[in-house]
Amino acid sequence: MIKLGYNFYNRANVVTIARELLGKVLVSQWAGITTSGRIVETEAYYGAVDRASHAWNGRRTARTEIMFGDAGRAYVYLCYGIHHLFNIVTNAKDTPHAVLIRALEPVAGIDTMLKRTGKKKPDRTLASGPGNVSKALGIITKHTGINLLEDMLFIADDGFKVKNKDILATPRIGVDYAGEDALLPYRFILKGNIYVSGGKKWNAVSNL
Repeated sequence: MIKLGYNFYNRANVVTIARELLGKVLVSQWAGITTSGRIVETEAYYGAVDRASHAWNGRRTARTEIMFGDAGRAYVYLCYGIHHLFNIVTNAKDTPHAVLIRALEPVAGIDTMLKRTGKKKPDRTLASGPGNVSKALGIITKHTGINLLEDMLFIADDGFKVKNKDILATPRIGVDYAGEDALLPYRFILKGNIYVSGGKKWNAVSNL
């Protein structure tokens, strides 16, 4: 596998990055234990101009400050006080773009993923949905700021090819508060993959 480099993340179009992350492999290596999964669902967040983004209108808080930093860093936040959601910071400093990883197809360390999630068998829910992604790979909020160019947490290309016809674009999930921005087709999935989250409503609209 070839680890994605800084230039992959440091680009202006977060929507393009979110699409191109499909098929790549997210890897965590904590205390000598490796788990990984192929990315099958992402969501792009366009920073200060995107009402669905934590950084909309230039909002800077202790939690979101990492979004204004270097590309290729992890941004992990707690949702509903329960779920740790893993995002990737993109673009140049002070441009707070990010991509949320919403679902993985498990690849390695499945026994460890089962232990972390409390599941007995590796069904389609093991790493489906952003909360399960983080739980399966052992990602928590203290990992915010980790450099994805290093070895603890990174994304790699293992040669898996994704064709445009296999990509479906839909509105993002759970951002109804964002008004018209909630309708933007910034969620990308691998068509037909069983690990993709959401129901038929979220897996049937394409702009490609």
